[in-house]
Amino acid sequence: MPATSVSVVICAYSDERREQLYLAIQSVAQQRVAPLQIIAVIDHNERLMQDVAARFPGITVIANRHRKGLSGARNSGLEVSHGDVVAFLDDDAIADGNWIENMLALYADADVIGTGGKVMPLWPERRPPWLPEEFDWVVGCSYRGQPEKRARIRNPIGCNMSVRRDVAQAVDGFREGAGRTANDASGCEETEFFIRASELQPSSKVLYDPAITVQHQISADRTRWSYFCKRCIAEGRSKTSMVRRVGSAQGLAAERSYVVRVLPLGVLRGLSDLALKRNAWGLARAVNIIAGLGLTACGYTQARFLAAGK
Repeated sequence: MPATSVSVVICAYSDERREQLYLAIQSVAQQRVAPLQIIAVIDHNERLMQDVAARFPGITVIANRHRKGLSGARNSGLEVSHGDVVAFLDDDAIADGNWIENMLALYADADVIGTGGKVMPLWPERRPPWLPEEFDWVVGCSYRGQPEKRARIRNPIGCNMSVRRDVAQAVDGFREGAGRTANDASGCEETEFFIRASELQPSSKVLYDPAITVQHQISADRTRWSYFCKRCIAEGRSKTSMVRRVGSAQGLAAERSYVVRVLPLGVLRGLSDLALKRNAWGLARAVNIIAGLGLTACGYTQARFLAAGK
């Protein structure tokens, strides 16, 4: 059935991202198509929860009722949502004014169970010249290799995604313990969630549409090479956990294409920038594509080794 209402869940935990959270909430409140609910889920931070409730009396503000981390917070939001669709926006993301409108348009197709959209980085100063666009997923943004127009996908990026509420309930929400926490950059809970959700019916579709756009505010610490390394290793660990649950055929299908098709072209692009444009950063980007792949593979291999020893 076509969906007509959206509950927006914004999960937050950090006092340091308070101003970003306020901007995220305001961006949803100012949508051309109003949400049925705005739900702010505060992950084990009583003071932040009280401050948000005082500043935005018209929204629903609740505490994470489950295990600490993003999955538990998202499940808490799901439990109090009433919309046909539940959309998730990160606390440091800003939704475009037609975000909900463009999202709902895809749910006119009864087979669409979820959506994702474009995530544009808002850099604190400028884009790090050493960071290849193929690895913008490291900072939670759309990356080179993703579709450039509306297309079916396995799963969306977590800071800009939505799902039919009845589908989310049918699969019991997100796997708790898989979601990111303040001290762990691991993730992949969205991938595992949408694989389970898509198995409910053979005709189900998850659609990506770049018209569903948010801007992602990137903190200065995420522009450092040390964070790049940490995030790549964490992603590899996350893939191991996910593959144990859903199998490698589904769990790594998109990743195989990315490694075989997207990354080699990225290396060639960087070397071409060095040779033809005399841009030394082209070499740095080519090297970091290889380094990022290697670090991710190391994280994956290490986690598999540790799991096998248990």
